[in-house]
Formats: sequence, C-alpha cells, structure tokens
Amino acid sequence: MHRLVEGRKLILGGTQIPFERGALGHSDGDALTHAIADALLGATALGDLGLYFPDTDERWKDAHSLELLRACAQKVRVAGFRIVNVDSTIVLERPKLAAHIADMRERIADALEVAAAAVSVKAKTSDGLGFTGDGSGVAAYAVVALDESVD
Repeated sequence: MHRLVEGRKLILGGTQIPFERGALGHSDGDALTHAIADALLGATALGDLGLYFPDTDERWKDAHSLELLRACAQKVRVAGFRIVNVDSTIVLERPKLAAHIADMRERIADALEVAAAAVSVKAKTSDGLGFTGDGSGVAAYAVVALDESVD
C-alpha cells in the first residue's frame, strides 16, 4: 500500500500511468511489483522486501521496482524454486488501468523471466470505500505458485 501524492509519478507493474498523483515510497513506489516481490519471498520463507531493500538505505532511494523484483526472482531461483505463475490485483479508484494491463504483464514477466501468460494483473476499485476508494492511496495484492526446481 502506498499513499498517492502530488509530484510523484504513478508507476504500477513497471508502467508509468498518466495521472496527477503518484505513489509515495522510498523506491519508485510501485505497489504492484512490491506485492509480487513480497509474495515470492514469502512463499520461499526468504523474508520480505524490506529485509533486502530497506527504506533506510539510500541505495534504494527512487530505485526502479522492476529491478528489485528481478533480484527477488533470482533469490527464489537460487533457493531452488521455479516461478510457475503470478496472480495479482491492484485496488485503485482512478485512474482506470485497463489500457495498461498488457504492458504491466509484459514488464513483470520479463523481470521474472516467465511468459506473460503466467502473469495475471487485475484492477479493481473499492467502490469509494477506504483509502483506495477516496483516492488517497493504492493497494496491491499478489499470490504466486512455485515449483521446486529439478536439476
């Protein structure tokens, strides 16, 4: 989850979305790639995004989240797992994201080194409820399926 603020770019799934506000975060604030990275790390008991890319470390200030996702995918592979698929959901009242979903899927798939067909990105609203509904924030959720690599 990230707060939406003036003066920041809105980046989701590595795609810059035209909008008057963007996500406040230490990196580029890409809530979608952060959720996927945390799902990957969590599924392999490797911790979470903050363990490897803490917001107290200036090296990660304004970092591209697709690069963080790429690094997390590599950690998953080194731990002996293969990424089978990703199912993710963005919760955001506006802007509408349908026109950007295909690009997000491609960028995420590239970072994970999987086919775009293995990456699902859905966009939902919260019908005006909560911080996503009043437009003050964005949330993203993800689950991943992994398989133990066979060498």
